[in-house]
Amino acid sequence: MLKKTLLWGFALLLTLGAVYYTRLTGPTKPYKGSVALGQKTIHFSLIRTYNKPADAPAKVVVPDTSISGHYRYRRTPSHDEWTQAPLLREGDELIAYIPQQPSAGKVAYQVTLEKDGAQVVLSEEPIVIRFRNDVPAWAMIPHILLMFAAIFLSTRAGMAGVFRHRTYGLSLATLLLLLGGGLIFGPIVQKYAFGAFWTGWPFGTDLTDNKTLVMFLFWLFAFIKVRKNPYHRTWIIVAAVATLIAYMIPHSLLGSEIDFTQEGMQ
Repeated sequence: MLKKTLLWGFALLLTLGAVYYTRLTGPTKPYKGSVALGQKTIHFSLIRTYNKPADAPAKVVVPDTSISGHYRYRRTPSHDEWTQAPLLREGDELIAYIPQQPSAGKVAYQVTLEKDGAQVVLSEEPIVIRFRNDVPAWAMIPHILLMFAAIFLSTRAGMAGVFRHRTYGLSLATLLLLLGGGLIFGPIVQKYAFGAFWTGWPFGTDLTDNKTLVMFLFWLFAFIKVRKNPYHRTWIIVAAVATLIAYMIPHSLLGSEIDFTQEGMQ
């Protein structure tokens, strides 16, 4: 009994670690850093995702009113020229308002601060922000909870395989959770956020969709194997490891985007 409790606890820790890693490394995580300007160190956190319908406010807290700045931006991917505009001061903040785009539209932007003739750029390379639509809670919450439960039970099933425990129930539960969270609620979330149910293979290169499909197929094959033998180990362990690796690929990497270089998108 103690051994099983420890395995459940370890599976939970691994799952939480994977979730934390994906949130830490994803392309929608704010770009954070600090720069020195004059005698001051300025810390900043610039957004890389924004819900429509409004221009995206990229804010930098700068109480010193002698500091001003500007930013440049252009849609990406596109053939647009860079547009430059001054930062707007609102209280202690300097704000770059990034023009809103259709859902899945991206804009590259770069912020520069100025004081007494000195300038400092906040990022070596332009930051890319992607616009999206709001997703209703009834779709987003089940998607998140079901996917978390799927990764948790997948990890636990892999441990059951390692220690030669029965894996049928865990495998079935994992498969059903991936079906519900990834292949039912996942496309619903995608449709609300970016206007398309599925942008992974064979229609696109969205890694979030593709890794969900890979996880489901691994577990479908593993479940077929375990139906014949409830103590089957090899494919259960393979599916669990593949699922954990796939899940840790940063969320939204190579996600939906509008190609503004195409005719009709200029």
